[in-house]
Amino acid sequence: MIAFTNVDLLMLLTIFILLLVLIFTSVAEMGLSRITRPKAASLADQGHKAGKALKRLVNAPEKWVNPLLLTVNICATVQATLTGILSDRLWGTYGIIIGVALNVLVFFVLAEAVPKTYAVLYPQKAALMTARPVSALVAFPPLRLVSKWLISLTNVIVRGKGLQQGPFVTESELLGIVETAADDGVVEHEERELIESIIEFGDTVAREVMVPRPDIVTVESDQTVTAALDVAISHGFSRVPVIGTTDDDDVVGLAYTKDLMRAERNGQGGDLVTAYVRPARFIPENKPVSRLMREMQAEKFHLALVADEYGALAGLITLEDCLEELVGEIVDEHDEEDLIVQHLPDGDYSVDGGMSISDLNELLDLGLPDDDWETVAGFLFGTLEHVPEEGESVCREGWRFTATEVEGRRIRRVKVSLEGDREASPAEPDTR
Repeated sequence: MIAFTNVDLLMLLTIFILLLVLIFTSVAEMGLSRITRPKAASLADQGHKAGKALKRLVNAPEKWVNPLLLTVNICATVQATLTGILSDRLWGTYGIIIGVALNVLVFFVLAEAVPKTYAVLYPQKAALMTARPVSALVAFPPLRLVSKWLISLTNVIVRGKGLQQGPFVTESELLGIVETAADDGVVEHEERELIESIIEFGDTVAREVMVPRPDIVTVESDQTVTAALDVAISHGFSRVPVIGTTDDDDVVGLAYTKDLMRAERNGQGGDLVTAYVRPARFIPENKPVSRLMREMQAEKFHLALVADEYGALAGLITLEDCLEELVGEIVDEHDEEDLIVQHLPDGDYSVDGGMSISDLNELLDLGLPDDDWETVAGFLFGTLEHVPEEGESVCREGWRFTATEVEGRRIRRVKVSLEGDREASPAEPDTR
C-alpha cells in the first residue's frame, strides 16, 4: 500500500490546482481567440457582466496573449516537474515512466482536448466566462513585467520587427480564419470570397490580369475614322489602341469611340484615325494592381498598356480588369461569355488556356508550380517544350492535361481528366 507523506499530499494538491488553472487557460485562449470585435462590442452593448472586459481584451489581443501563454508555460512546467518528483517518490525508477504516461494522458485530455473542444463549440460562453479573470490575470504586475521582459529578450535574439506588438497573423493564417468562419456560418460564402480576394489583391500584379498581346484588338495608324469606328463598335470597346503600320509595338495612342463617333457625325469619317488619338499610359508588367487602380481613380484614366522589360507591348489592362480581381467576372452585353471552366458530363474539365495555374490548383486541389509559367497553356507549352498539336497531353499529379484547341501557336482550350491508376513522371511529358 502506498503511504503518502504530508509533502506528497501537498504536491498532489498543487498538481490538482495547476490542472484547474490549465483547464481555465485553455478555455480562455480558445474562447477569446474565436470572438470577433463586432461580436464583443455587441455583447458589451447587450449588458453582459463580462461584456466590457471581453471587448477590451478582443480589441487589444497583444495585451493578453503573451501573459496568458506565459502562465500556461509556467503551470505546465511546474506540474510536469512535480508529477515526475511525486512519481519517483511513490514508485521509484519506474515511477518516472508512469508519471510521464499519466501526465501526457491526463493533462492532454483534461487540460487541452476537453476545454478547447468546449470553447470551439461554445465560444461565446467560454469568452464571457473567462474574460474578467483573464483581465485580472494580465493586470497582475509581476506577470506583465516578466512577459514584457521575455519579449524584449526575444527581440534581442530575433532582429528586425521582433515581437514588440505581440504575435502576428500571417496572410495564410488570416485566410484560414476566414475559411473557418465561413464553415461555421459566421460569414456568408460571398463574403468569404470577397475577403479572400481583398487579401490576395495586394499581391496581384498587372501581368496576372492583363489581356495578353495576341488578344488585343487594335487599329493601324493608316486607317480612317470610319474603319476604326467599325472595329470599336463591332467589338463593343470604348477605347482601341492605335499602332504603327510597320511595328506592332509602336503604339501611337488610344482612339476613343466617342471621339470617333463625333468625327463621323461631323462628316470627318475619311480622316486618318491618328488625328483623334489620345496619349496612352504605359506601365511595367510587375506593377501592383492595387496601386494601378488607385492611380486610375486619382488620375481619371481607365486603360493602360503593359510593357515588358524590353519595352515591347505585352498586354493591356483596364479598370474593369482590376475590379474583377475583387468582385469576380463582370460580363456586359458586349462580352462573349466563353466559360473559363466547363465541367464535362464524363467528369472531365475543359479549361481556357489562359486560366491561371493558381486558380486551377484551387479548383482541383493540385500543387502545380507557377514559378516558370502563370497559365495552363504556359504549363503545357513549357512542359512539352514545343507547340503542341491537338491531342498531345502531359500527365502531372494523377491528371492528364490535353491540348484540345490550338490556334497557331496559342493553346486555346485544355482538357483536364483523371489518370486513374496510371502515373507519369512529373519531369517527363506523356505525349500519347
